Amino acid sequence: MSHHNQPVLLVLGAGDRAYRSFLLQEFAARHHLVLLDSLPPAWTRPYVTDAITVDLHDHHAVHRAVTEIALRHPISGVTTYLEHHVELVAHLAKELGLPGADPDAVEACRDKARTRQLLAEHGVPSARSVLVNSAEEATAAADAIGYPVVIKPRGLGGSAGVHRADYREHVAAHYDSASAATLIGLEASAAAGVLVEEYLHGPEISVECAVRGRGDVHIAAITRKRLGAEPAFLETGHLVDATDPLLDDPVLHHVVTSAIKAVGITTGILHVEVRLTRQGPRIIEINARLGGDLIPRLVHLATGISLPQAQAAMATGDTPDLNASVAQSAAVEFRYPTVTGPVQTAHARAFSADWLERLVWTRQPGDSVTAGPHSTINDRLAHAVVCAPTAGACQERLDQVLQSLTVHIAEPVRTTACVR
Repeated sequence: MSHHNQPVLLVLGAGDRAYRSFLLQEFAARHHLVLLDSLPPAWTRPYVTDAITVDLHDHHAVHRAVTEIALRHPISGVTTYLEHHVELVAHLAKELGLPGADPDAVEACRDKARTRQLLAEHGVPSARSVLVNSAEEATAAADAIGYPVVIKPRGLGGSAGVHRADYREHVAAHYDSASAATLIGLEASAAAGVLVEEYLHGPEISVECAVRGRGDVHIAAITRKRLGAEPAFLETGHLVDATDPLLDDPVLHHVVTSAIKAVGITTGILHVEVRLTRQGPRIIEINARLGGDLIPRLVHLATGISLPQAQAAMATGDTPDLNASVAQSAAVEFRYPTVTGPVQTAHARAFSADWLERLVWTRQPGDSVTAGPHSTINDRLAHAVVCAPTAGACQERLDQVLQSLTVHIAEPVRTTACVR
């Protein structure tokens, strides 16, 4: 498809269709898109004007590709919804003279140690944290902070590589796990080290924000998270309620706004993770991007606000539409395996309801899956998204859908090693 002289929005990375197609579709609703990806997937074709094959971790190659695109199309903005590419987007936007967040501020969000340092300097409530470079340092830090503690990589988004340690003897193993989780997209030297942090008691939420200037933070939605059994911090579901009382909570708004000012983000859609402790809200992470795990879809279903369209608008210098037009609840739940082995059968009883937005299988017969406590998001078997007038009704409907699923997982194949 060719649209010469038509302004285009550059999108870095497509991601997985099951989780990301809504985002790309929303970008495409108002903009001509040019996708840059190492292997642009076929599912993106209906949404993009052009797709360029380029290694997004080779920044010189990306710059050459962008220069070539600019010869064919005026570039109106550059954006991504993938954590690994947010810094590159910020640098490209700055170099092209386009709207975007300051690259140093985006780097401060990606680097959890830098985030904690800036939050502490600005007096923003968050977890006490120590950056360590060995298992021995990790144990000493954990002893000083007091158990339980959280061990996490310095720079991966979400819950990747994050574990709770309740006892001294667990710290070294979790340190090795976090240390092995490498940070993609930053120089290795910039990502060295592991964080040992105070464990924050209380429910976890995320705050979906639009930042329209320094200190001008609009909270578009509150996402209530459901986490699996610790020591891992695996998300099992999310819920967005258009009437969530935290939307109007002045303390939460102050803490989130102060955190965003501390890292220096002045424009864009942010996904800020928070624990609601007895002492008040405490910042866990600031992500300079849209939330993952279908959270923007839940926000759209519950409120009518399209966070992807808002992000695309801000990337091109337009005013985002953040006016709610719907008032209900929407939720997603992820089904994880209860045993380890290859999936034999996976099917659902015939199910039809106008409140069931989707039921998607993300693992197929033949795929091997791992049960907790070693599951990752790659082991999710399926997910369902539902709408309802209330949060409670959402959970009832999710239970109804997930009870319709039948999954059989075989025992893992074990072979006898032959030494002769």
